[in-house]
Amino acid sequence: MIILLRRIWGLTPPTGDPETRRRYGFLCAGLGIALNILLFGGKFFAGLISGSIAITADAFNNLSDAGSSVVTLMGFKLASQRPDRDHPFGHGRFEYISGFVVSLLILLMAFELGKGAIAKIITPEPIESGLLPALILVVSIAVKAYMAYYNRRIGTAIGSTAMTATATDSLSDAASTSAVLISMGLNHFFGLNLDGWFGLLVAAFICYTGITAAKDTLSPLLGQAPDSDLVRSIREAVLAYPGVIGVHDLIIHDYGPGRLMISLHAEVPSDGDILALHDTIDTIERHLQQAFNCHAVIHMDPLDTDDAALSALRERVDALVHTVDGRLHTHDFRMVSGVTHNNLIFDVVAPYDIALSDGRLRDAIAESVARGLDGTYYTVITIDREYV
Repeated sequence: MIILLRRIWGLTPPTGDPETRRRYGFLCAGLGIALNILLFGGKFFAGLISGSIAITADAFNNLSDAGSSVVTLMGFKLASQRPDRDHPFGHGRFEYISGFVVSLLILLMAFELGKGAIAKIITPEPIESGLLPALILVVSIAVKAYMAYYNRRIGTAIGSTAMTATATDSLSDAASTSAVLISMGLNHFFGLNLDGWFGLLVAAFICYTGITAAKDTLSPLLGQAPDSDLVRSIREAVLAYPGVIGVHDLIIHDYGPGRLMISLHAEVPSDGDILALHDTIDTIERHLQQAFNCHAVIHMDPLDTDDAALSALRERVDALVHTVDGRLHTHDFRMVSGVTHNNLIFDVVAPYDIALSDGRLRDAIAESVARGLDGTYYTVITIDREYV
């Protein structure tokens, strides 16, 4: 069905391009609304004729899914707005907000359905099993499995957390409907009325889905660490250019899917042609923009590669820094010589879970360097944190 609708709309294969993402978001959300309303109608009818609270709960779960698709649709619409004076980086995070609202709606529905199921457990009521309600549930399971498939596939292709959350919700719906179908079978063949208990199980499924979706959508809003594969790809892309010796201070800002801003420091030979190196940096920025659909800013750090004595001193200082903590690494190393002493100026990148505060870590490194070198070297240390 998705392939047919894609052809009708004249859509190209799904990518992370903002306009393509917006159109696929509208398509999938609109289809989700239509399918969930149809499922609600069918299950609600099946619940009425069978008297099953589990089926009725599952029906209202589909109705909440239709509402969630409306919220997702609004999120894609708001996220596609152009940048303005108050929001120069665009409105892409609206998609994360819409996904979080969807998760809250899911949790609210789970709470209400759980209350109804507990009431059925306390005061059981007879249910009628029949071929028509069972057939409706089987069709519902197949439809939800299909919805999970296309939302997961397209959501992954366009990088949409809202759509992958919808896919998880659809898969959970298929599992909960399967539980309701099992409940009907047990009642029909063995006379076991476990309708309330299976209704509670459905509510638990929905609650788990809501919590999972909330984590997936809230984390980007709080500023989660970027994907390690993305970080590695950026480093490899920059280091592939001749003249770039090293990369540090890489920061990836996420302003919504397809709206990344990358900043980094590229180490280059200090004796190189400044104009040629600047041209290389400009080329790298354009390459990153095309390859990762981002805006890239690169600071050029000159590094003295011809001074053998300074290189040897840098290696000695690195080794001394590692005695404090093996996970530490240095960059921007330089020396300012004086009459009575020499200043060693460098940055140290520390992991977030290191026990020492910045001040105590700086003192520990200075003490280690002082013990390992003679007294004519003073340290000027800046503590950095790894943002990727």
